Amino acid sequence: MKTLDRFTLRSYILPFLLTFFIAVFVLFMQYLWKWVDELVGKGLEWKVIIQLFFYISLSLVPLALPLAILLSSLMSFGNLAEHYELAALKASGMSLQRVMAPLVFFTFGISLLAFYFSDSVLPYANLKMGRMMFDIHNQKPALSIKPQVFYNGIDNYSIRVETKGQDGKSIQQVLIYDHTEDGNNRVIAADSGVMEMTADKRYLILDLKDGSSYEEISKEKDPSSRSIPFLRNKFKQQTVRFDLSSFKRTNTNEDLFRENHQMLKSSQLRTMLDSFRIQKKRLQSDFGKTLADAYLRNSDHFLTAASRKTAPKDSTFLSMLNKPDRHMVIESALGLVRTIKGQVQAREGELHNNSNTSTLFEIELHKKFALAFSCLVMFFVGAPLGAIIRKGGLGMPVVVSVIFFVLYWVIAISTEKMAKEGVLAPIPGVWIAPVLLFPLGIFLTIKATSDSVLFDLDSYLSVFKRKK
Repeated sequence: MKTLDRFTLRSYILPFLLTFFIAVFVLFMQYLWKWVDELVGKGLEWKVIIQLFFYISLSLVPLALPLAILLSSLMSFGNLAEHYELAALKASGMSLQRVMAPLVFFTFGISLLAFYFSDSVLPYANLKMGRMMFDIHNQKPALSIKPQVFYNGIDNYSIRVETKGQDGKSIQQVLIYDHTEDGNNRVIAADSGVMEMTADKRYLILDLKDGSSYEEISKEKDPSSRSIPFLRNKFKQQTVRFDLSSFKRTNTNEDLFRENHQMLKSSQLRTMLDSFRIQKKRLQSDFGKTLADAYLRNSDHFLTAASRKTAPKDSTFLSMLNKPDRHMVIESALGLVRTIKGQVQAREGELHNNSNTSTLFEIELHKKFALAFSCLVMFFVGAPLGAIIRKGGLGMPVVVSVIFFVLYWVIAISTEKMAKEGVLAPIPGVWIAPVLLFPLGIFLTIKATSDSVLFDLDSYLSVFKRKK
């Protein structure tokens, strides 16, 4: 490897790694801010939280990688131009394309890795993250009994304590409503007690002291009786056990999520698309047969009414029938129309669902390839743009790269949404954004090669001055 290649690679790799991790961190914080309500108060173990954060970070790589390439290429070439290193290389007879050559190969390798990541690693990360978020969403908040507030988190029970000791265990003025049977037939009241969990956190144990329990006896034996037997029992000490198994986080079977389009590899997506095409052809071919069968089944019973009639010349079908038969034929015809309409709507719904689901899978398939192409496009936009603006660091490059990336992402999100809604086909819906920026990259490369002052306002004003 030549000295120039090592020099350009060193000036590019460090900004790339720095901007990549910064982009992932910023996007991660935005994601965390959105879903923080789902995570807080669930009593999650730190291992579960670390695993979830890791999978979330992996899922953000397709969004952070193009931004990192754009920003790092703009920073590195901006630094070379700002310190006149790029000018010195050009003065020695080297073109901008020669300086960019090792970085082009490096970015091409990153693009291949991006495709492998989106095809193999990302579906696995989405599967794990989707399953964990589903379990966390369905998990109850951690047990938290606050003073002077009825706590209803435990199934079929409502618990209220007046005060809690500083140790978090001792409680006073305890009131428990038992709803395990229909209604509110049992109440426990105690002056004090101790609240503890078992070692495996499976049960909550309340050791109550100096209290009473009140219970209504069921009227099932004598429903006509107006009196309701009432049982009161005083106690010096009583232990109440609550099952907390519903608070544990369940591990949902991952097979329930494997057929989601975001959790499949490209080969699996192609297999699913083939099955959708076969299903669509079958639905379309069966559609005419279904209508014909419906017509034959529903028309035989009223056509026989006219088979014995001899129709006069220029007469209509209904004129051949007497009034009762005519009414029967009309009702049968309406029934036939309703049946055919219902079957048409059912088939239409099946075809619509098939088309929508197939679109999602096709979009996901092309997004894997579009990610790799977007990485190359962002490099060819950022590198010549950095050579033109001649500013390094995190100032001007950040502003310019964010503008271009927001433009790219707004177009990508808009066209993808239009493709999902059926306004655009899946292929243009995914590829419009990188394809639109690709000519811009070529244009900027040409301008940077010719040392064009693209952002110099005086150069544009000079054209009008010469005309005057």
